[in-house]
Amino acid sequence: MNAYFEYLRQMLISFFSDLGYFFYKLFVSPWTEVGNNFANYNSLFQSFQRDFGFWGWFFYAFFLIFFVGLIGAILFGLFLLLRKYIRFVKKEIDKDELRRQVERLNYELYIATQEKDKILNLKTAYMGLKPAEEGAQAEEIQEISSRFPKLISVDNNYKDRDTSIMFKEGLSLEELCNSFRNYAASKLGFYYTIDVVRELFAGIATSKLIILEGISGTGKTSLAYALGKFFCFDSSIIPVQPSWKDRSELLGYYNEFTKRFNETEFLKSLYITTYRKDINVIVLDEMNLARIEYYFAEFLSVMEMKEKENWVIDLIPSQDKNDPIHLEEGKLRIPQNVLFIGTANNDDSTFTISDKVYDRAISLFFDDKGRPFEAEEQEPLSIPYSQLEALFNEAKKQYAISQAMLDKFDELDNFVIKKFKLAFGNRILKQLETFVPCFVACGGSEVDAFDFIFTNKILKKFESLNIAFLKEELQELSVYLDKLYGKDKFPKAKSYIDSLIKNN
Repeated sequence: MNAYFEYLRQMLISFFSDLGYFFYKLFVSPWTEVGNNFANYNSLFQSFQRDFGFWGWFFYAFFLIFFVGLIGAILFGLFLLLRKYIRFVKKEIDKDELRRQVERLNYELYIATQEKDKILNLKTAYMGLKPAEEGAQAEEIQEISSRFPKLISVDNNYKDRDTSIMFKEGLSLEELCNSFRNYAASKLGFYYTIDVVRELFAGIATSKLIILEGISGTGKTSLAYALGKFFCFDSSIIPVQPSWKDRSELLGYYNEFTKRFNETEFLKSLYITTYRKDINVIVLDEMNLARIEYYFAEFLSVMEMKEKENWVIDLIPSQDKNDPIHLEEGKLRIPQNVLFIGTANNDDSTFTISDKVYDRAISLFFDDKGRPFEAEEQEPLSIPYSQLEALFNEAKKQYAISQAMLDKFDELDNFVIKKFKLAFGNRILKQLETFVPCFVACGGSEVDAFDFIFTNKILKKFESLNIAFLKEELQELSVYLDKLYGKDKFPKAKSYIDSLIKNN
């Protein structure tokens, strides 16, 4: 058996020496010279095979099968790599061919468009009509050649159009709320309580994202629709799909193959806003069918920035001469006159809205249909967003929160921290500074505004707690609200607390 292992040692030395020699000589001299050493393998075998013994022959057969398998595996691996490379090259060739075909079809489309225009011009000339202007043809060609055909069509549509709107003299936020409520009822047959309308406009002043949630059929989408009609520019309604997982579903993406940006209706609606001076509403219908913090995350982050100049969304890495006018270095600035309204149903088919979204939005809850009432006839109202913004700023100065209310809210904050280990946070306090004065300017009361914010911003967080073990503390909170603000105050908060106790 020792003879076999000696044979094996010399055999391996010889084999790997020749293998190294083979790779070394691969590109220097013909490797076939290595084949002459096969006689040496045979000589080694003849010298030692008589003394192998049983175990020697056993290991001989075992290592022979192993080496044959190893060489086979190496050759098979090379075969797979070669086949993969050939397929990759073929696929790239096919892509180039398809790209050439797309370019050829675009060119043929351009030629066909020119021929169509020539025929149309001949026909109009024969009928004594004025032929189409060359500028219109140039616009069509620009749309075909651009990476953003939908946005270019918006540029062409708003080219040389004056979108200025005159201020309406003597308008107040309270009058605005009453006018909208009467318009929705008299013209559209939608009925909303005055408190809901006040909360809506105070919410618009506070955040660019308004969430209308509740059970189906309570008028959530209708409210967003009515708002667009009231301001004389229809709301863009974008149905959210359950498959949405990132921003590309919302904004679109650049297709490297076609060399075009796959534009969405959301992106087009957002781009139109850059040309307009009034308030523009974009509705994300059933927005919690997918996780909001996934597809809307970039907007949530951008709208947190204090400097409005930083409200930009990256669309494409580089700029092209045929890109839309309001695209700066591949970036689109989010206009201040845009309002995002999301509708959300609370059922098993939807996702729970996270605290991250709630903290940045203003949420209005619908649990019942509006009750019909006699409303004055009201026409739609066209005002610039700058006037609405001026009304909000005036309200913050005129109806600044009283120190007494801030002190009470601070006491309430300490009570909630002590009993439930939850704090309000600076973001909520900052929102209070805008929401409360604007709610008061809309005709509401200061305490009702605090009630709304406390219920929708703080009590909603209680749902993540183990309420079954906190019923006593919740009852203490209800009593403390009566002590702090009065027995008949904070009705929303106390009703919400009662529902938490009953449902757990």
